[in-house]
Amino acid sequence: MKRTEGLALDERLRIGALVPSSNTVMENDLHKALPKSRYTVHTARMYLEETTSAAEREMVDEYAPAAAQQLGTLYPHLLIFGCTSAGSLGGPSYDREICQQLGELAGCPGMGVISSVAEALNRRELRRLAIITPYVEELTHSVGQSLEEQGFEVVAAHGMGIDVNFDLARPSPADIVAFARESLNGVEAEGVFVSCTNFRAFEALQLLEEELSLPVVTSNSAVLEAVELLASRTHPDSWSRITSGS
Repeated sequence: MKRTEGLALDERLRIGALVPSSNTVMENDLHKALPKSRYTVHTARMYLEETTSAAEREMVDEYAPAAAQQLGTLYPHLLIFGCTSAGSLGGPSYDREICQQLGELAGCPGMGVISSVAEALNRRELRRLAIITPYVEELTHSVGQSLEEQGFEVVAAHGMGIDVNFDLARPSPADIVAFARESLNGVEAEGVFVSCTNFRAFEALQLLEEELSLPVVTSNSAVLEAVELLASRTHPDSWSRITSGS
């Protein structure tokens, strides 16, 4: 990709986010939670309507590369691949490989959701997990299996059975808390992971922790943590060097 001289528009870091085309939640969470004094957030969309493994693989193979190239024209400092379940389909290495490939297309480092989740859980030293998702069973199982392959013990995994990606955003934070309360009654776990970037779980996070009396990590909270940690550990000038390929 052709690079221009002097990539800095201002002192803020440009975050590129690839989200499924029918996702209405993740970019809003990013815009609300990332301080505007330090970041700008820019979104490209990958066509997706059905929330199934077949549809998500098509999204990754057919639509994600072009979306990453489009974001590359604004010279992002970081690219987020914003789909938890798609990143889980081939195990931990699959998410990392996708993000590396898409980051190369965008000209910057790539970050995945399921990888960010594992890091957030490790920081909290949570090993025995309960998982809540809005997904159908195959995707709920895929997310759980991906985390098990990274050394976590999944003691329960429950999904709402929603197979239309737009509809993943319909449950309210109160609905999510009620589903977690019912699904995890009697489950003994050290922490809870609530999966999906198009699920309003980030809004429900505090209520979930109060209701369940357990630490909770959500897809979007894990990504937000990862972005802030990367920025705190890495001087913006070095992000620019990575982006420009120097």
